[in-house]
Amino acid sequence: MRIGELAEKTGVSVRALRYYEEQGLLTADRSGGGQRHYGDSAVERVHLIQALYAAGLSSRTILDLLPCVDAKVNTPESRALLRAERARIDEQIRQLRDARDRLDAVIASSESPTSGCAHVESDALVP
Repeated sequence: MRIGELAEKTGVSVRALRYYEEQGLLTADRSGGGQRHYGDSAVERVHLIQALYAAGLSSRTILDLLPCVDAKVNTPESRALLRAERARIDEQIRQLRDARDRLDAVIASSESPTSGCAHVESDALVP
């Protein structure tokens, strides 16, 4: 299938598909005229790439994992990489919770009858 067809089947932009190819995440055969042609398995590959991006993985990490995915094996290295990514995401979640808690404190402080922007406790903004 051509790139436009793959974009339509996956809901991913043509530009994103080209990016995936540039990053080595997706491969295409080329016609004599240079047009990209993808096999049917490309739909599943694009969905996998999208899922891994949605999980917060970088294109470099995804590229490192794809050989294991393709071979349908997991290795101690791939498991360690996934654990490290999970730890990174856990830290981001912790930081977001802290930011939300600080924001809640600012909101609560600003909702008191005597407060205004000038009276927001600066302590509430400091991590």
